[in-house]
Amino acid sequence: MSKISLNLQRGIETFNRMTEDGKVPFSFRYNGKKYSGFDGLSLTKEYCDTVIGRKAKLSASPDKNLKVSAEVLLNGEFGEVEYTVYFENAGKENSGVLSDVYTFDGTFEGDGPMIRSCMGDHVNKYAAYDHDLTKADKYYLSEEGRATHKVFPYFDLVHGDGGTLLALGWAGTWEAAFSYVGGAARLLAKTNVGFDAVLLPGEKIRTGLMVMLPYSGRNSDNATNLWREWFMKYNLPKADTAGNSLEPFATTFWAYDTGLPNSDGSISERYFTWRPTLDKIIAEGLKFDFRWFDAGWYYDPAGNTVETDWWGTTGSWELDRDKWPGKTFRESNEACHENGIRVLCWFEPERVTHVDDLVKNYGYDPEWAIPNGTVVTSNIGDEKCLEWTLGRITKMMGENEVDMYREDNNSDPGFSWRTLDRREEEKYGVKRHGIAENKCICGHYKLWDGIIDFCAKNGKCTFVDSCASGGGRNDIESMRRGFPLMRSDADRTTTSLRLSMTTSFCKWIPFHGSVVKETSYELAPSTGKGVDSYVSRASFLPIFNFSEAFVHNAELDFDLFRKNLSEWRSISRLLTKDLYVLTPWHHDSNRSDWTVLAYNDEETGDGVLLAFRMEEANSPTFTAKLPFAEAGAKYVLENADTGEKSVLDGVELQSGILLTADEPRTSIMIRTKKL
Repeated sequence: MSKISLNLQRGIETFNRMTEDGKVPFSFRYNGKKYSGFDGLSLTKEYCDTVIGRKAKLSASPDKNLKVSAEVLLNGEFGEVEYTVYFENAGKENSGVLSDVYTFDGTFEGDGPMIRSCMGDHVNKYAAYDHDLTKADKYYLSEEGRATHKVFPYFDLVHGDGGTLLALGWAGTWEAAFSYVGGAARLLAKTNVGFDAVLLPGEKIRTGLMVMLPYSGRNSDNATNLWREWFMKYNLPKADTAGNSLEPFATTFWAYDTGLPNSDGSISERYFTWRPTLDKIIAEGLKFDFRWFDAGWYYDPAGNTVETDWWGTTGSWELDRDKWPGKTFRESNEACHENGIRVLCWFEPERVTHVDDLVKNYGYDPEWAIPNGTVVTSNIGDEKCLEWTLGRITKMMGENEVDMYREDNNSDPGFSWRTLDRREEEKYGVKRHGIAENKCICGHYKLWDGIIDFCAKNGKCTFVDSCASGGGRNDIESMRRGFPLMRSDADRTTTSLRLSMTTSFCKWIPFHGSVVKETSYELAPSTGKGVDSYVSRASFLPIFNFSEAFVHNAELDFDLFRKNLSEWRSISRLLTKDLYVLTPWHHDSNRSDWTVLAYNDEETGDGVLLAFRMEEANSPTFTAKLPFAEAGAKYVLENADTGEKSVLDGVELQSGILLTADEPRTSIMIRTKKL
């Protein structure tokens, strides 16, 4: 994209103000006294140049026991500024009470402030919104322990003649309060909500990562695409140890192709079920990049095979040898590798079951098990628990030639953290509220780092799949280690839901996927001939996930399948480029309108327009105006269904081209090329 919205100078000024003057916009109370950043403290500064810009570390000590430091980074290409704050007890005695820690406590100058973003997953289904701060304040709270499960810590804050794209990087609890005061937008944001604790000698905690990307102008498309370009280049993990960029890929899930009942996950897969599927895929010329192996592959903690209850039997991470005797699972993965298919495997490390059996059979320490209502949370904030968990995961991956780690989290750990805090307070006799969450979230990041390090050393994937009952853990720092193969558990049903999510979620996390199907409920398998172009095109995302019964569905139309997969591959690289949503966001229950979006690669001039006359839309026409078109330039437009070509100039495309679909539930795909 053009840097029309770039405001590099403002980023540089922000970095200089924060580092030279110590005006890092965080605040805290220590022994009852409020500190606004480093104001009033004797400051130590260290600077260094980095590959992407400039980095500074600022440190100060309110007393002999507490050291406060901030690591601040400037991205020299985009003007993005980010920081994380650390609090460490470097003394030999308990610190005073640290409380009211605000990751951000500051203002953004400029009139007419508004917030443009979307809500989180689960009940809110990434509902888009615009909020005018001059009319009312806005408050967000995530307190259950999965950061993006209901609300979403990404904000396009428009103010004055520009704006700032903001993100909080913390996989646990957070809150953000926006208001308009004295001609400026004020933000008070916390990560690790309610922290109120004494630090023990040698103990260190941190805030979440704070990301700020300034831009000029108030154009939403420009802001969106500035963020997407920065995200793809600097936030998304790399594909390998050589530093290559991630490219779109397709996955295939075989649990619906076993001929056996499948309650969920991969619980029905066996040593004898995979070969027919692989052979059929190869024979039909279908090219997939990953085999998706989901929940239910493990023994329960007592060492029993599991037929249906994958959820109630987690914790051992020991391959079920009744389902997979000897080296049969490894052999199935090696066969995939021989055909250019890598393997990803599901784990859920922060929830355990049957603790007594884990202790007896696998060396689990019962002190690590924290009751959480009807579930038990495993305390990966404990270094020994973290080491045990990492060892179980990497052992399984190494022994069985698994390439990629997929993580889930199907409970709210926030309640367990509070239980741990109470134990700490009883043990030490001082305030410890928030300590458990801080250790567990740092443990969560360390676990991913450990897995990625193991994978890097063993030729496996240097990224992970982020899942927490769907889209519960997609904070910006987690997204530096992985991305969601499936942005929501709910996004396995209707096309209207998929399009609703695409037109909101894609603005913030450009690299992700859904499931390519349309069914009445989430776990229902596809049936009949397979998805048509309407469903397939509505599922066009950088990750293309299939779960067909390739062998056991005699009606499956492989010509149609090949067409859909080939069409996606032909435009897949464009799906990470500039995005333009040309219709208003609609709720997933709304099927009476058109949904139209376009992607454009400014460097090559290639683009694609995807238009959907939805199931109940009355109007057969829609006028699509293409914002990326340039006056004076010529563009070739080619209809993917009819092959019809036309040449139009940029002004005509800006004014709008008429799209016609004679019937509802029709898709139109037009390739665009700047001459």
